[in-house]
Amino acid sequence: MTLKIDIDDSGPPYEQVRARISEQARSGALPVGYRLPTVRGLAESLGLAANTVAKAYRALEADGVIETRGRNGTFVAAAGSAADRELATAAQAYVERARRLGLTEADALAAVRDALRAAYGE
Repeated sequence: MTLKIDIDDSGPPYEQVRARISEQARSGALPVGYRLPTVRGLAESLGLAANTVAKAYRALEADGVIETRGRNGTFVAAAGSAADRELATAAQAYVERARRLGLTEADALAAVRDALRAAYGE
């Protein structure tokens, strides 16, 4: 991953980090699943405070560009059409499994609704 911060840029450093990682993820320079450096590691390599990089990572996660997997690290997330394809694949696999288990359409939908409520707290 190549990332440079321009001290002459009028934008705040965290925004520069956010924008550059986002651009690289969108362009494919950082592929889906790419493991990003730790907050401290990236901060050190860029000469920034760890809080600055952490703020950029939080913004990127809120935008759906990256995902944090606990102690496993931070990775480029599936975004846009890639996320749509992944979701469609998962949905298809779920439907096939529900049919193999003999569930009705109503039962399969109820199970999904229950899982969504549990995950999203609704």
